[in-house]
Amino acid sequence: MRLIFRLLMLIAVLLGLGLAVVLYYVANPKLPAWSPAQQVNYLEQWSAADRQAYYFTPQGTQVKGLRYDWFNALELPFSQKRFAAPEYLARFGFLIDPSQKATPNNPGNLPVGFARHQNPGSQDEFLDITCAACHTGELRFNGQAVRIDGGSAQHVLPSSVPTLRGGSFGQALVASLTSTYYNPWKFERFARNVLGQDYEARHQQLRQDFKVSLDTFLKVAWNDTHRGLYPTEEGPGRTDAFGRIANASFGDAISPANYRVANAPVDYPQLWDMWTFDWVQWNGSAQQPMARNIGEALGVGATLNFFDSSGQPLKGDDRYPSSVRVRDLHRIEETLQRLKPPAWPEALLGNIDKPLAAKGRELFAENCAGCHVPRVTQSDGRPVQHLKLLPVGVIGTDPGAANNIADHRFDLTALQWDPAELAQLDVQLHPTPTEPLDMSQLSVAKGLAYVTAFVGNQAYREANVTPAERPNLDGFGLPIGVQELRSYKARPLAGVWATPPFLHNGSVPSIYQLLSPQSERAPTFYKGTFEYDPKHLGYRTEAFTNGFVFDTRITGNHNSGHEFRAGERGNGVIGRLLQPEERWALLEYLKVLGGPMESQLPDRRLSQKD
Repeated sequence: MRLIFRLLMLIAVLLGLGLAVVLYYVANPKLPAWSPAQQVNYLEQWSAADRQAYYFTPQGTQVKGLRYDWFNALELPFSQKRFAAPEYLARFGFLIDPSQKATPNNPGNLPVGFARHQNPGSQDEFLDITCAACHTGELRFNGQAVRIDGGSAQHVLPSSVPTLRGGSFGQALVASLTSTYYNPWKFERFARNVLGQDYEARHQQLRQDFKVSLDTFLKVAWNDTHRGLYPTEEGPGRTDAFGRIANASFGDAISPANYRVANAPVDYPQLWDMWTFDWVQWNGSAQQPMARNIGEALGVGATLNFFDSSGQPLKGDDRYPSSVRVRDLHRIEETLQRLKPPAWPEALLGNIDKPLAAKGRELFAENCAGCHVPRVTQSDGRPVQHLKLLPVGVIGTDPGAANNIADHRFDLTALQWDPAELAQLDVQLHPTPTEPLDMSQLSVAKGLAYVTAFVGNQAYREANVTPAERPNLDGFGLPIGVQELRSYKARPLAGVWATPPFLHNGSVPSIYQLLSPQSERAPTFYKGTFEYDPKHLGYRTEAFTNGFVFDTRITGNHNSGHEFRAGERGNGVIGRLLQPEERWALLEYLKVLGGPMESQLPDRRLSQKD
């Protein structure tokens, strides 16, 4: 009996030690080191005023009720150092300028995309993470940083699913919130920092409010973990955007039966010229700018209520209150319309070989222009680029994102939508359905189209948007168009050199590898560094401490397709085999495509005649 007792005690001790180790690594994530660049260099894509407006204009996200001053007062779990210290947040991949100072728009001196807002009738300022956090990039070379406004972020933002490796901002934030609440000394310092002279009067209320926010974080972390909703680790610069928006809007807010496994992360796409595209999203499923931006805000954390306090579905003009800020979303959209593609900075990344780039221009016309140079028309003073949407069976890239969007179905009957009421919304489904919609089996794109229509209508009323203003805020008077194709769009390639890694899921680290057969592409590589390779046009992929290993053999991560190789066209083979010297020439041309140096290239036809 004594032996059994000792054995049980030993097991309990080992389990306790194991749990302690797990908790330590969950609360103390393994992050890459960070050191400041010698200088952050800004390209001539925007004015300084436009850049600041984009970086810090709020859009109505609330990050699960977390207040701005709370975030700034949080400490790390095992020290008194600030969680929101710029040099710590930079280790997750968020962008700071070492010379930046606190400003009225950024009083906490936080990274790009960390804003704040107040809801009408409330004194609380909420932490508001905006689209700039995910759609601003940076490259480093020889100690210099090159900021790519509207480019692809490389942070590790969304997941709060605990792992031993850690490295996710979401996981680390939950750990700091938990340690602050349950460690009385930490909470005492936190409360005095937040409340100042109001400490005695508001201490208890602060603790109650803080617990509500913490419980929301913990509930999401537990839900995502035990349901296994995100089995493909997203890593730097990726998220399963549609999957997360659907799980938040239809699972969290309506019914657990609507949760779906989201195993197809995608990269954050670059934003320049996006306002001219006829269809946006990787699969070309969305049309209206405002609806697209409302959907993005809902996915990042804008509040959304489908039901009243008694659990009954909201109806009529009561649909649907949210924290979305439509006038601020429109301001961001207008700012993006002035964004220029980045031009290759020769002084920082090296001189252009113009004769080689001229040869690359010919190869581009032969091999790339058919897909990546769209037909352009004019509509209401707006240039419209009609992008090609390539079926997954043709382009051959990982089909997960396109298939999930096309196949996943959700039961929205609890919302009690009236088909006649839906018909009054500014939603256009392509193709037009021939049968009534089945609300128990609605796709994510259609469901979000109607949700964003209701949310937009309510937000416009609350913002006192007049009927005359609305077409402009919607974006060129466009309807909320929806199409669901198992395809990916081929976007124009101006500035593509500044947007590694490549393909919709970020599975190819450089353009050189993208122009190569799949057999020559790296099956695994390291991500999470900003160090740039100006020869191959991609981030460097060598191993580094606490780097993220991207494995292309995992579901959602496949690096197949978009191949130039010998063989029959189709099923991922899109062109002939390009010899190495041809790939180098194409890379040299892609550095100048769409920029001021493109017009300076020599005309090879004239030189050949001579």
